[in-house]
Amino acid sequence: MGDEEKRNRAITARRQHLKSVMLQIAAQELEKEESRRESEKQNYLSEHCPPLHLPGSMSEVQELCKQLHAKIDAAEEEKYDMEVRVQKSTKELEDMNQKLFDLRGKFKRPPLRRVRMSADAMLKALLGSKHKVCMDLRANLKQVKKEDTEKERDLRDVGDWRKNIEEKSGMEGRKKMFETES
Repeated sequence: MGDEEKRNRAITARRQHLKSVMLQIAAQELEKEESRRESEKQNYLSEHCPPLHLPGSMSEVQELCKQLHAKIDAAEEEKYDMEVRVQKSTKELEDMNQKLFDLRGKFKRPPLRRVRMSADAMLKALLGSKHKVCMDLRANLKQVKKEDTEKERDLRDVGDWRKNIEEKSGMEGRKKMFETES
């Protein structure tokens, strides 16, 4: 156990040492990168922005302001032109994407499964849970009254069934039955 413990400590110490060396190298690289960026910035400024010398008289200061405003206007015009070009190209991209979708057939439709849903559940799914709509289809069905047929009227008009049987009994009743049917 003692050798293994020493070995683990040595491995941990070596890891710590390597980590610290890596951090030192990274810090040096960051410093180099920062100094490189600063030198690039200075070079760019010296190329594109000549050193500013302030004139002594008021007319020279006004002339300098006019020149600066002219440069600002030129830069603004260039910026506007760039923005217009970007907007035009994004519109073209959107049109091309739309044409691409149209040519592809928009999208593959997934196979649909049959789902049994009540009308209330379907409306809830479509409209969301905020809308409370009760759609009891059976309650909304119209009730249709059947037209009275002659047989139903006869049955209602018959009244007592015993009298009806007595009337039809015998030869006279059968004779009446045949006469009424024809």
